[in-house]
Amino acid sequence: MTEKKPVAEIAAEMGIGLVTPHLTCEGAAAAIDFYKAAFGAEEMMRLPGPDGRLLHAAIRLNGSMIMLNDLYQDMNGHSPKTLGGTPVTIHLMVDDADAVAARAVKAGAKIVMPVENQFWGDRYGVVEDPFGHHWSIAAPVWPPKSPEEMEAAAKAAMAQMAQS
Repeated sequence: MTEKKPVAEIAAEMGIGLVTPHLTCEGAAAAIDFYKAAFGAEEMMRLPGPDGRLLHAAIRLNGSMIMLNDLYQDMNGHSPKTLGGTPVTIHLMVDDADAVAARAVKAGAKIVMPVENQFWGDRYGVVEDPFGHHWSIAAPVWPPKSPEEMEAAAKAAMAQMAQS
């Protein structure tokens, strides 16, 4: 009898993490194309259903797997478009936030929050992809701020927001 491997070991062998976003898209095949063009994603697999919609697909982005499927409302599925928006933001760490945001916009994303230096020490912005998913794009500013510097910067930013 073969001893069962720990899930972390199986995931490592497969090159995937233990927490994986799973996106429902109205047009998952088009979403895969968008993620390739916007973020340089690599397609891992796709499993079409009898009607051509994707039952399951996976891409690799910055070393992490993201699963996708088409919207199946008849199976109680939802997408950001059916919900009128999304409360979830997928965080993407990159070397150049400005370049990645510009590439995403060129591929069809909309700017939600322009890329700017933020008080916590990242160059950071948010885009919405054509399928309604939000992506925060962050490039750490070096050297990182100390906890004391970050706390002081947060207080200053909150005070400025309160005055606005």
